[in-house]
Amino acid sequence: MMIRRATSPLPALLLGLALLPGCSWFGNWDGRQATLDRPRGAAVSATVDQSAEGLYAAGIEHLQARRFQPAVDLFDQVERDHPYSTWATNAKLMAAYGDYQRNRYTEAIGALDRFTQLHPAHRDIAYAYYLRALCYYEQIADAQRDQRTTEQAMAALQDVVNRFPDTAYARDARLKIDLGRDHLAGKEMNIGRFYQRQRLLAASIGRFRKVVEEYQTTNHVPEALHRLTEIYLSLGLTEEARKTASVLGHNFPGSPWYQDSYALLVEGARPAAQDRPGFARRAWNWIF
Repeated sequence: MMIRRATSPLPALLLGLALLPGCSWFGNWDGRQATLDRPRGAAVSATVDQSAEGLYAAGIEHLQARRFQPAVDLFDQVERDHPYSTWATNAKLMAAYGDYQRNRYTEAIGALDRFTQLHPAHRDIAYAYYLRALCYYEQIADAQRDQRTTEQAMAALQDVVNRFPDTAYARDARLKIDLGRDHLAGKEMNIGRFYQRQRLLAASIGRFRKVVEEYQTTNHVPEALHRLTEIYLSLGLTEEARKTASVLGHNFPGSPWYQDSYALLVEGARPAAQDRPGFARRAWNWIF
């Protein structure tokens, strides 16, 4: 399962066409009008002005129509044919955006790395870092799989927060970091549950404690505390089990995981309903 893409905004470059010398977004280039309101999928004129401005504008037109491959081709042509123009600099970022939109993440990341290295003072440098982070973020797989991409995404998102803390990009990056942390905590829980089923209890304790200590803001913490309570009881560490259940009850008093832990410790108490959402079948008779 992949992270579902939210529509990524275009940087100021999309509007910047009207701001650079010699070109107007709603005007003409080389006597031809940019028909930005044509229906999606309609063909762009085969005759494209070969100036830097004309190629760039045609590339933007393709982006607007979600024809990403020809857009990237046109931006690449701007770089090849007019390498020293302002348009070529802008085209680097727009080509990366086109690659991102067609899920060519490796190509997009490579282009964005080059852009940030070569143009650290560009007006859209914050967007370049943010788009790079999105390229990693949208490759995050479910918690059952290797989470290296999640770690890369979180590092890239944190880079956005550190470099541009007061921007909208940083605000969105913080939200995505929280989701990434949830994925990493989910991986630890999967491994911990596996170790617990295999009765590798010391190893499982390590995983569940890591969730409690390093991923305190995720929704996996209540279950991790409950699993620790189960394991401590199975090892005869009743006092540790009571302390852990107490932490669970104090922080998550309405959690079904607390109800389960309470039922383990108090004779006659009933566990939570077994058909609750996210419930994984618990057959822990082997513990006792």
